[in-house]
Formats: sequence, structure tokens, C-alpha cells
Amino acid sequence: MVMGLRRPSASRGAPLPGADPSETAAGEARIGTLQLALSLLVLTAGVVLLDAFTGDGLPLIPLMIVLPALASVFCTVRQTTGVAVWVTLVVVGSQLASTGAFWDVFLLLGFTALACGLGVAACAARIRHATEVARLRSAAVALQRQILRPLPVLTRQVSAYGLYEPIEEDRFVGGDIYEVVQSPHGTRVIIGDVQGKGLPAIGVGFAALGAFREAAVRETDLTAVAGAVEDAVVRHNAFSAETGEADRFVTALLLGFDDGDRVRCVNCGHLPPLLLHDGTASTVTLHRTSVPLGMADLSDEPRTAEWLGLPPGGALMVYTDGVTEARDAAGAFYPLDERLQEWAADEPGEVLRALQADLQQFSGGVRRDDIAVLVLSRPAPARGSITGSTLK
Repeated sequence: MVMGLRRPSASRGAPLPGADPSETAAGEARIGTLQLALSLLVLTAGVVLLDAFTGDGLPLIPLMIVLPALASVFCTVRQTTGVAVWVTLVVVGSQLASTGAFWDVFLLLGFTALACGLGVAACAARIRHATEVARLRSAAVALQRQILRPLPVLTRQVSAYGLYEPIEEDRFVGGDIYEVVQSPHGTRVIIGDVQGKGLPAIGVGFAALGAFREAAVRETDLTAVAGAVEDAVVRHNAFSAETGEADRFVTALLLGFDDGDRVRCVNCGHLPPLLLHDGTASTVTLHRTSVPLGMADLSDEPRTAEWLGLPPGGALMVYTDGVTEARDAAGAFYPLDERLQEWAADEPGEVLRALQADLQQFSGGVRRDDIAVLVLSRPAPARGSITGSTLK
């Protein structure tokens, strides 16, 4: 899923050039100034009428001192200051005609000024804290965006559309990883699932992605790319062990696309892809599956690659177990193969939108794991290209 920020307009009230949009949003009001003014006038009129009706036995106007405190939660500092000034004027005006004792009036006015000042100070503190949080979040988002590139990704050999949903909604990156790299040897693709969740899993994923991006361009053989990612995961585990963290592995599927009708595949303990072709979806049988990345020392067999067929007009769907292990209220797993038959003839974007909506409905909005899905197809011929004929 692609997410971005709008370019601010040059209209009045727009952020200044170079301003952080997150910081600007943190200081914005949740209620318009005109709406606030009208609400304040109506509320004041109501309180004054009730105060006149109840008489001196139950004065209500002094209760308006709570308004600046309420405004500090929803308004800007300027709006809260305006509310404080208005309340002060109303209370002072009501007490000028009062026949009460001097010290009672003096204490009420002093308490009103104190309450209004505290309301403005609380508003300023809230906005300052929100701005700091927004700045930190903006920096975190910018860093996480360097880990996973936005989708779709188009190369000379592949059109890659995708769906990505981390289990933690306040993050843009989870334990699932993907990457599409154009290299001198064709397009290389990886999709993987890091063991575990949270920041440690993100660290392992970042190490694997960095190694893949370099090796995908450098190595001529796809198994050598897998070996480079394996080494990166092992090195990261060794570094993490020094801080007391447990070793982690990565199940991954590496694909290599050239200009032919077949796809090179190295499976490192990952789920097999699905072939979408002629309106049907079928599981691609993989005959050579090795251990996950980071666990090569546990196996004596080297990683090997195999060829997969990709007929014209077909697409490969690769995904993580967050899709197949999604559950409904009764605990049943999501029937991906069965549901895909309904959308297999659609365009990749439509397939992903239907899958996302269906997963949401099936699980009742409860996610138990990160979700990553890529639909990989050959790019459409460029407009104006001619196949099988010659212009005369």
C-alpha cells in the first residue's frame, strides 16, 4: 500500500515551506474558530439566562471558569486564550453589578484569572508534547520507509503489485519483508517472514533486505543471492546475541525473472506461490525446498534453484503465512485457494483489493500476524509496439 503526504497548498493557513507536516498537524485545532465562537456565545447566553432565573441563591456564571480547561483539550493556544479572555470578561461583568462582599468578589476574580491562565498553559503543554511525539513519529516513519519501498514496483521484466499490513497499526513496517530489484541478470524478487515480531524482527528483516539489494545486482546466480542473505542473517544473529537477544530465522522465497517464459526460484522454507492464469488459481509445486535463512548450518544440503513456468497473461502470487493463518471467530483458517478462484481473472490490483476486504471480513478485523502479498506478472507491452506484424 502506498502512503504519502499531500503537498501543502499556498492558501491561507497552509504550512510554511519546509515545515514538518506532522508538527503542523499537531498544533491544528479540532474545532473551527467560527464554530467555537458561536458555541461560546450560545453557551454564555444560556448560562446567563439560567443565572438570572435561579437568582443569588445559586450563581451559575462562576461555573464558566471550567471552559478554558475544556478548550485546552481541543483548541489551539490562540483559541484557548480567546476563550479565557471571554470568560474573564463575562465573570468580571457579572460581578460589577454584584452586591456581594468585596473579598468574595476579589477571590472569585482571582480564581477566575488563575483557572484561565492554567487552561492556556495546559493547552500550550499539550501542543508542545504532541509536536514532539509527531516529530519522533515522522522520523520513525521516514526510517521505516527506507526499509520497504512503496508498491507497485515496475521493472523491465516484472509488474509487482502488493498488499502489506503490519500487525502493529502504529508502524509501517513489521516482520514481513519484500523487495524487487532490477539487475543486469534480470529482476530479482524476495518475500520473507522473519521469526517473531517487534523491533528485533524488523532489525533482522532490514539486514536481510540490505544484503539482498546488494547481492541481487552483484551475483549472477540466484542461489548465490540466497547465500549472501543467509550470511547477513547469521551475522545479525551473532551481533544480537551480544545483547542477549535470541537467534531468528527468515523463511523466504527468492525469484528471478528474465525475458523468457520461466522463473527461477529458490525456496528457503517459505510457502509455495500460486499461479493465476486463465481465470483459475493453482498452487505451484516446488520440488526443492531448503531450510530458512539463518539455519543453513543445520542442513548438509546446499540451496538449489528450480524453474517455474509463467505462461503469457499469467501471474504469480507470493505471500506470507499471515494470510493463510488468519482465522475467523470459530478458529477456522482462511481458505486462500478457495477464495482466489472468485477473483483469479481480475487485474492484480483488483485481486489485492478483494483479498484485503475479504480477509478483513473473515477475521473480523482481528489480525494475528503481519500480512504481505505480491502479485507478479509480466509488464504489458508498450503502447504502439507491434507483435507478429510489420508496418508497410
